[in-house]
Amino acid sequence: MSFQIDVRKHLLYEDEYILVLYKPAGLMVEPDRNGHPNLLHQVRRYLKSLVPAGEAVYAQHLHRLDRPVSGIILFARRREVLHTLSDQFAQRTVKKYYQALTTYAPSQPAGVLEHWHRKEKKKAVIEDVEAPGLESIRLDYTVKPQGDNRFLWDVTLHTGKYHQIRSQLAHVGCPIIGDSLYGSSTAYKPDAIALHACGLGFIHPVTGKALLIERPHPF
Repeated sequence: MSFQIDVRKHLLYEDEYILVLYKPAGLMVEPDRNGHPNLLHQVRRYLKSLVPAGEAVYAQHLHRLDRPVSGIILFARRREVLHTLSDQFAQRTVKKYYQALTTYAPSQPAGVLEHWHRKEKKKAVIEDVEAPGLESIRLDYTVKPQGDNRFLWDVTLHTGKYHQIRSQLAHVGCPIIGDSLYGSSTAYKPDAIALHACGLGFIHPVTGKALLIERPHPF
């Protein structure tokens, strides 16, 4: 699915320095070689609609979500705040919260998943023990039954490597619904998996205020 969105209806927070938006599943965050519609171009078009014709605008995303994942994306509206925000991500002070649906439950209803990770082509590989070329990854989780063999995960992500949540949940026998790449045989929506970035906590780059932006899951 390739589509355009009404950016105004997807705004979760907006001021003169930053924008926070809800990205629906199926929409890319940034341009790709195939020219699919993407959130970055649509945000820039939205900002151009707010200023006189020909006036320059600036927008740059600080992080990404996989195309089939829905959730919260933060954009800088000014170059001078990009570095401050980027430092927060680099220092891992940004709080990232996710929700996921699976058809299987882990052995414990709450806990920590710690593994070793590497990217192999377009897939993440997870190992239980350290080895050369692997990076340490970690997430915290709680799981609650949702009925009809559905389990809702609340995840706090501490690292943020390629396909981390998708691959870690699959590694413990709980692939995310719709995620056939990591072993799910349960259908979900087209071009989507049941993984949602539901919360983002960070410090405003100008005011210094702690912000927590939330958007409930669409499952």
